[in-house]
Amino acid sequence: MRFLLPAVLAAALGGCTASSKMDVLDIAPSGETVSSITAPAPPAPVGEGAPVTALAGSTPESPARSALFPPEVLPKEEVAFVAPSGAIRSAVSRIHPPRFSDAKPVSFGRVTPRHFAVHGVDVSRWQGDIDWHTLRKQGANFAWIKATEGVDHVDDAFRRNWIEAKRAGVPRGAYHFFYWCRTARDQAKWFIRNVPKEAGALPPVLDVEWNSHSRTCKHRPDKSDILEKMQVFLDALERHYGQRPIIYTSPDFYRDNLQGRFRDYPFWLRAVAEHPQKVYPGRDWVFWQYSGTGRAKGVSTHIDLNVFNGTERDWHEWLSRRVR
Repeated sequence: MRFLLPAVLAAALGGCTASSKMDVLDIAPSGETVSSITAPAPPAPVGEGAPVTALAGSTPESPARSALFPPEVLPKEEVAFVAPSGAIRSAVSRIHPPRFSDAKPVSFGRVTPRHFAVHGVDVSRWQGDIDWHTLRKQGANFAWIKATEGVDHVDDAFRRNWIEAKRAGVPRGAYHFFYWCRTARDQAKWFIRNVPKEAGALPPVLDVEWNSHSRTCKHRPDKSDILEKMQVFLDALERHYGQRPIIYTSPDFYRDNLQGRFRDYPFWLRAVAEHPQKVYPGRDWVFWQYSGTGRAKGVSTHIDLNVFNGTERDWHEWLSRRVR
């Protein structure tokens, strides 16, 4: 098993090394909801069932942008809302052991998610109203929160989750689901407009995967176009937020496009049936998404479960560089 190496930490914190001047595939807007990571799971009872051993990803969002952000707090193409004052709790805060269960447990073999000290979740509107204080005690020591997709969709629950997770003392970051039929520049602007630049927030995440459920964007760019668009988006977010973004991906998209690429970026990998070392051989990773059918008190539906690749001390060191 590979624990977090200094090189990976450096990648997560390092400056931008490539700056693309091009963008490709400037196609008309979609006007649809894009599927992100996995389809929404049906509601399931919560509880303390079988130990957690599997994972999946995020979920699709509503195409309609609700009036989440009052216009008076919209600085010119900057951030759509101002987060409440106060910092996330200190990086030396208590780590809660995982008390999740799984509706569809998987045997990962010798190395399981339970071998990792720091667990967390990723969420979107499909989790409904979350009791973040309870979820934190269940083992949500960090959270990735769905923010945007494409250039015209904002997760209905983003603002609420962003604020409430912080109030509960959960370190959290936002992610963007990339839509292959819009330019990277426009998508970066949309994310920046809707996600606060806030001290203590985790790095932003770029979620790249094939969207087989799309109704309006069946196009699959070739590898060179994909890499170009990703670099444009990553560069824009790094310049704005001052942190190197994390790349989230799935096995098929990784196999088709990302093997051997973006070595100086931290990765968050989906691997719901086998350890990432088997699914993504040779790839260092910082976060592993191991189940999309998790159960936890504080959430009334299935929830995605993750681990940090390192010890509790590694986590505190990694987090301390962001909680200032």
